[in-house]
Amino acid sequence: MPRYALLIEYHGAPFAGWQRQKDHPSVQAAVEAALRRLEPDCPGIGAAGRTDAGVHATGQVAHCDMAKDWDPFRLSEALNHHLKPAPVAILKAARVAEDWHARFSALERRYTFRLVSRRAPLVHDAGLAWRVGHALDPDAMQAGADRLLGRHDFTTFRSTMCQADSPVKTLDEARVESFELSHGREFRFHFRARSFLHNQVRSFVGTLERVGAGAWTPEDVTTALAARDRAACGPVCPPEGLYLTGVGYPEDPFATPAAT
Repeated sequence: MPRYALLIEYHGAPFAGWQRQKDHPSVQAAVEAALRRLEPDCPGIGAAGRTDAGVHATGQVAHCDMAKDWDPFRLSEALNHHLKPAPVAILKAARVAEDWHARFSALERRYTFRLVSRRAPLVHDAGLAWRVGHALDPDAMQAGADRLLGRHDFTTFRSTMCQADSPVKTLDEARVESFELSHGREFRFHFRARSFLHNQVRSFVGTLERVGAGAWTPEDVTTALAARDRAACGPVCPPEGLYLTGVGYPEDPFATPAAT
């Protein structure tokens, strides 16, 4: 059966997460329903990351097996037609090898978290960023983020419901970006690793926000990491500011002329 990679964007608010669930809407179920409008016997799809309820994506990747040899452009167009009105879009489709896997072929995942510091509630970005009503120090937050880089036991920043076999991960990037808005300031936290633990990024950002607010020092982040104790973590921030922004592979399946 021909296999296709799908580059997917979605607004996470209406969904209980990426993964298919029996009694709740999911992104996976929405895409699979669209696929079965094209081929009723189409099997389920696999994805690079299982985002939680309320989490968004601008660069999720999944793969599907089709009975028909679809032109990638026509496949993406047909899926987008059947996905309406769900806030999900197929940005690109590409033909890939039969053994290519969205999850197991991936070398890295990239996440961005948006935080807006301003007194007034968010209007246009409501549900798309986390708002805090106080000022934050970006340099202090970057200093705290630097303490997280490298290979560590991240038990402190791991949900108690995490099903990963090991809490040891290697964090390759932890970068804090800051820029002025017409009202307030936006901070973007960029993280890159081969894989992440459940709630790891939200735990990072909640802790770094405490550093930026002056309640913690960067050294406190090191202490929390070394504790290997969930109780040592700062607050876990809400999901609406989190985005899966990209997945890296040995070769980008969407960079070839066959992708569209």
